[in-house]
Amino acid sequence: MTRTTEQSGKWEYAPAPESAPIEIADRYGLFIGGEFCDPSSGQWRSSISPANEQVLSDVAEAGADDVNKAIAAARDALPGWAGLSGRERGKYLFRIARRIQERARELAILETMDGGKPIKESRDVDIPLVAHHFFYYAGWADKLEYAFCGRTASPVGVCAQIIPWNFPLLMAAWKIAPALACGNTVVLKPAETTPLTALRLADILQEVGLPPGVVNIVPGGPEAGAALAGSDAIDKLAFTGSTEVGKRLAQIAAKRGIPLTLELGGKSPNILFDDAPIDQAVEGIISGIYFNQGHVCCAGSRVLVQEGIAEEVVSKLEWRMKSLRVGDPLDKNTDIGAINSAEQLARIKHFLEVGPQEGAVLHQVAGDSELPDRGFWCRPCFFTGVQPSHVIAREEIFGPVLAVMTFRTPKEAVERANNTKYGLAAGIWTDKGAKIFNIATKLKAGVVWCNTYNKFDPGSPFGGFKESGFGREGGMQGLRAYVRL
Repeated sequence: MTRTTEQSGKWEYAPAPESAPIEIADRYGLFIGGEFCDPSSGQWRSSISPANEQVLSDVAEAGADDVNKAIAAARDALPGWAGLSGRERGKYLFRIARRIQERARELAILETMDGGKPIKESRDVDIPLVAHHFFYYAGWADKLEYAFCGRTASPVGVCAQIIPWNFPLLMAAWKIAPALACGNTVVLKPAETTPLTALRLADILQEVGLPPGVVNIVPGGPEAGAALAGSDAIDKLAFTGSTEVGKRLAQIAAKRGIPLTLELGGKSPNILFDDAPIDQAVEGIISGIYFNQGHVCCAGSRVLVQEGIAEEVVSKLEWRMKSLRVGDPLDKNTDIGAINSAEQLARIKHFLEVGPQEGAVLHQVAGDSELPDRGFWCRPCFFTGVQPSHVIAREEIFGPVLAVMTFRTPKEAVERANNTKYGLAAGIWTDKGAKIFNIATKLKAGVVWCNTYNKFDPGSPFGGFKESGFGREGGMQGLRAYVRL
């Protein structure tokens, strides 16, 4: 290991690629009724690695007939699963959690290969949280009467769940674990670009002996999602993804009168007051937007800095960004991996062009190493001189792009923070506890982190306001969407 020039401020490390081999089948079918099967549509989609554009596997593309078959399997399994005692359901969830822990390295590598995020994010954050969620809800399975103040809780029924590509396995755990704990059965549709870890989870469900049909996994594109959401045979719909799609699903659920939870987009602010621990805050900004390529709905993509410290914050942010390593996601030294898809990269590049056109200043100082020739790559960057009316301050970019704005008073900070159609998350940085509580009560955000950012726990509910959706996932509150009282 050698130190580079003072200008870069970065240590150079020898490559440290993840070397553990994992098996990826040439083809993966649908998981229906406890078994893998070919799609009746006869269609397959190649799942590619965003880091090098190589095909990892061909995955079945579910059509409407396949979705209906999965729903029927879930319906058939419902009486038996709901009829088990909470203690017995909890045992299955515990087994799933333990098996996820035992296969954690394999799952982390597969998540990184299929999604493009750095291995240290998959290994140290995502997969441990997946296991933690199953453990947490396993504990609730026989305690539902305590969760709802002595009222009798019965399962909703067959739950349709549609998840995004940014946290493929974690989003599956967020939805499957509470549903099973409450006695429901599930039909899950993973994102078309990241289906592999959901299908590897199906392997685990077989290993632990989960009764056939309790969980069914139907990878596919918009046709599969529309067939699942629009079916008259589902009893509950849960979706994490874009606000645009969420609005359409809300209309569908309203017509049928079925319960719905939505976790949608965000344009979350990080508020730095002049008494904030600046070094700590800068690190929180970095981890909140860059380490996950900005592929987080609650990413702190807006930074509001009090004018007196703005120059220092920007200087330290530039210095810290120079040390970030962009490259092979399977390398343990990599900080910034690949963008998930060519379509998402094109969207990010559009905003990078729009920002300067509106008068903002682009700072693209991170990762001075050469990017690979193949794959989908974007160097992390930030804008200064951003005004609230700018597109980059209003629209969710879903990439490693930060908008830095300033404020003078706490009142102005709150006004700017709330000046968005979203309301998912926020961060407050100050050394005054009273100021934290005062500001937090005025922010229209479902989650407010104080002197930290992007910290998750299964016991804490997560969800938003306004166009960020409604309902909560995680915690005791996450059970409510999956029971009738």
